[in-house]
Amino acid sequence: MKVQILGTGCPKCRQLEANARAALDEMGVEYELEKVSDIKEIMDFGVMMTPGFAVDGDVKASGKILSIEEIKGLVAGCQGDKEAGCDCSGQ
Repeated sequence: MKVQILGTGCPKCRQLEANARAALDEMGVEYELEKVSDIKEIMDFGVMMTPGFAVDGDVKASGKILSIEEIKGLVAGCQGDKEAGCDCSGQ
């Protein structure tokens, strides 16, 4: 799986990257993490507020730092089950 952190390198972007690495490592999944910092590329994703979080090119969230548990839910495909701690809105 390819995970992309969309942001210019601000503290929020770095925190999202750290949370993503922690979540994916805890899950034991194989992943490639890419940092996308070029503003044009970020806009090509349709992201207007950073940080952004994408899985396999599909933007799952933008404009906030996702928690480790939120990232796990997005990656596991929880489909918006808020009772399970997911905040992906069914994406």
